[in-house]
Amino acid sequence: MMSRKLIDESREGYLDNENSPFLISNYGYGKDSVKVMHVVRNGLVHTIKEFEVGTKLKLRSQKDYLEGDNSDIVATDSQKNTVYLLARKHGLKSPEEFGILLCHHFLSKYSHVEEVSIHIEEYPWSRMGFGTGPYKDLHNHAFVFTPTAIRYTDVTQKRTEIKPTVISGLTDLRVLKTTQSAFVNFVNDEYRSLPDQHDRIFSTVVRSSWQYSTVTGVDFDYCWNKVKQCILNNFAGETEKGIFSPSVQNTLYLAEKQVLETIPEISSIDMTMPNKHYFTFDFSKFPKVVNEVELKEETVYVPVDKPAGIIYAQLDRKSDQYVKSKL
Repeated sequence: MMSRKLIDESREGYLDNENSPFLISNYGYGKDSVKVMHVVRNGLVHTIKEFEVGTKLKLRSQKDYLEGDNSDIVATDSQKNTVYLLARKHGLKSPEEFGILLCHHFLSKYSHVEEVSIHIEEYPWSRMGFGTGPYKDLHNHAFVFTPTAIRYTDVTQKRTEIKPTVISGLTDLRVLKTTQSAFVNFVNDEYRSLPDQHDRIFSTVVRSSWQYSTVTGVDFDYCWNKVKQCILNNFAGETEKGIFSPSVQNTLYLAEKQVLETIPEISSIDMTMPNKHYFTFDFSKFPKVVNEVELKEETVYVPVDKPAGIIYAQLDRKSDQYVKSKL
């Protein structure tokens, strides 16, 4: 989630003409938004996976930029074709596994490729279900788009590295609870106008990314679903009474802490929770229209999404603090 430094003072990979006052400090090229769907027809029961893939290659030479020499370029159209060919040959399982496969292919196929970066988003298709309760029938070949959260991964590998770096994440996980949230006892000075809120609506749109310390034997689907479950558990709590949140900061930290406690393959996790405010409407100005006493169990809120507070934190294992710059 952190922005790349605009100036790289180390100037690694500097290949410009020694007499030039300029240098190419960062470069690469690739194909964005390659949409691919893989369908498995196992008798009457069919399964699907749909990804949107972006590929980026960094070559050893910069002669394509400096001299207009295209002899080392693996065309972006060829990169697009590679996505479809590897999907047909190996299938689509998790975004992480396909990203690792693409990195290995480009590095092993083209000796002049120095670094590969793959970005993949998975489209959230779920099998249609009919009936009610846990015994509802799942359809054999019909699916519904269920964008509760968007799953993505970024897989990068340099030729000098023995294993890829895998950072996965989720975005657009919008949640809301109508009680068990407060915000009180914050700085009280001449700039403050917000009163203490002992019982408020808590709503946010969660974005999170996490880095794996290993890619061997990892069930990436399980890990992604477990991270999502940890976020929801610490936001909502048990079904009847829920869980109290004294601040967005505390809820965010508890979710990240549970992720690291339950998924040993994850070395670091980053999370952002912007406030989505719901302010009570002042009905005291309309006593002839609305009787607040009679409607004490009901109220109306005004949704306000801008401006919004933004809360974020990254939690690392103490032995893995070196990963901070990669999230």
